[in-house]
Amino acid sequence: MCIIGASSAFIESTLAQVFKQRDHTGHAYGGPAYYIEEGLKNKKLAVLFCIFLIMTYAIGFNMLCSYNLQSTFVEYPFYNPTTTPILIGAILAILTGYCLLGGGKRIIKITSTVVPFMGIAYVAIALIVILLNIQHIPGMFSLIFKDAFDFTSIFGGVAGSCMVYGIKRGLFSNEAGVGSAPNASASANVSHPAKQGLVQTLSVYIDTLLLCTATALMCLSTGTPITSVVSGAPYVQNAIASVFGWIGPIFITVAMVLFAFTTLIGNLYYVDNALIFLNGKTKPSEKFMKVFHVFCALVVFIGATITMDAAWAMADITMGGMTLINCLSVCF
Repeated sequence: MCIIGASSAFIESTLAQVFKQRDHTGHAYGGPAYYIEEGLKNKKLAVLFCIFLIMTYAIGFNMLCSYNLQSTFVEYPFYNPTTTPILIGAILAILTGYCLLGGGKRIIKITSTVVPFMGIAYVAIALIVILLNIQHIPGMFSLIFKDAFDFTSIFGGVAGSCMVYGIKRGLFSNEAGVGSAPNASASANVSHPAKQGLVQTLSVYIDTLLLCTATALMCLSTGTPITSVVSGAPYVQNAIASVFGWIGPIFITVAMVLFAFTTLIGNLYYVDNALIFLNGKTKPSEKFMKVFHVFCALVVFIGATITMDAAWAMADITMGGMTLINCLSVCF
């Protein structure tokens, strides 16, 4: 999925550069909506893409992001399934709303600075866990290939197979082909459009081949049991705790808080770009944006209180619509 995704990431980011536009200050902007409109001469399809983008990044992904963050607290003694998600959702929604409405610039700057170092620390911890469980490596790879090529399961129920889940989660991790990254890629100043495409390709390899694989190998090498109760972030916390004890879950919680918060704010950058396109390529009124940002903060609160299946289902549906439109567009 990473190899396929890297190719689509290259194409969509290169197209974003080819069809980018500039405002009166010289700032570049663009994305799939712009290359669909200009390249395919199809304004209606571009509008439909923007609608799916808003549904994905203002609702689907932000609800999932909020859920994932609150789920890291499940392992702590103070966690109450009735009240804790509401409390965490409220705090996160207030912080998000505060930053979106013009405050919190220092918060955004600090989290954006710390996140890259947390990413490096995460990979280092994963490698340590894998090396300390090196005796389990042969059995781990046996399990991977056994489940990946379990043809009875694959043909018995393709929708629930290991392969399909791998495709969906791989796509969620790198967003290659989804049509989100081109919104940011269009704003870059490069000497040739293909250079930005290559940069985006590299980011897919770093994200999926490095970070996601590190997580998978770390969890599987520890032999930590996974159940319907202990899945997602708690599963990763249990895997790290098998080596680092009580420090492991705390590290994952801190990392998730930083990653989730920057993701929430970053997602809404894409949404702003779509809103500008839908508003005749001009920024919506300040009053509208304030109301919309309050709505986005409310979505974050709701996301912390829903179930894991509901959070993932919403993200998968909206992301699927974006991807279908974008991939077909870049092909034509």
